[in-house]
Amino acid sequence: MVHIESTVKKWGNSLAIIIPKRVAKKLGLNEGARVDVMIKAKKRIDGFGVFKGAKPFKEEKEMHKEFW
Repeated sequence: MVHIESTVKKWGNSLAIIIPKRVAKKLGLNEGARVDVMIKAKKRIDGFGVFKGAKPFKEEKEMHKEFW
């Protein structure tokens, strides 16, 4: 068993998840293979400074330096 995190995407009128190639190779999966999937939805948390991959607030730091 392997744990992966994937994004749900639209595929025609359905939704799909992608199994990364490295994981499929590790598990010996090919097109048509049957798998058992457990789904756990992640909740998006809104709040200041908690966004994954958010850039630092350089403008704020630069402005702060200008006023001091």
